[in-house]
Amino acid sequence: MTKIKICGIKTVIDALAALDAGADLIGFNFYPKSPRCIDVGRCRDIMSVMRKYGHIMYVGVFVNAPAAEVRATMDTCGLNLAQLHGDETAEMVQSFYGRAFKAFRGVPESVSGFARDEAPAFLVDASVKGAYGGTGVRADWNGAAELAKYYPILLAGGLTPENVAEAVRRVNPWGVDVASGVESSPGVKDAVKIKAFIQAMRRLETEQSQVPSLHAWRNS
Repeated sequence: MTKIKICGIKTVIDALAALDAGADLIGFNFYPKSPRCIDVGRCRDIMSVMRKYGHIMYVGVFVNAPAAEVRATMDTCGLNLAQLHGDETAEMVQSFYGRAFKAFRGVPESVSGFARDEAPAFLVDASVKGAYGGTGVRADWNGAAELAKYYPILLAGGLTPENVAEAVRRVNPWGVDVASGVESSPGVKDAVKIKAFIQAMRRLETEQSQVPSLHAWRNS
């Protein structure tokens, strides 16, 4: 089953909406220039509520932040993973010993040293000059599909309730990541769109589970 990450959460209400709709991962953005930026104190308060509910993965998104700051934020808020969405080196990713994964803006020429052993190995986002994600621009699905043949990737970039099923059919990622595609305005989540996004994914999975495999068809 394809994992679903709702990113850029700023309120308890939005976090609970994502959880109730069936999200597998929730992301908090600590990049100061993002309209989805959240401070450590507010994230900590949200997490104090979320821990009372079902266990899902909580991810902190960082852009070129010092490793010590990333670790302190993760520990203070109780986050599971760090998504390094800037120009971080492979050495920095490795220094987290599996608790961080790299986000690439565009399809990388090489992922040597960056790919984690656990899923997601890394994230593929759209390449937009001067921007670090959350642009609403669609990623390179063809390039991402090639990487998805070898790695359990997280696909981001321009995903919406209307196109996420097509994206999964074409790319076959481990998971999908959405921020702007489930918002009413930058940084403001829309519970209806979150639910529609996740329902579109679950409908696709139901359809795929009902299609007999080629092997079974040939041997029937």
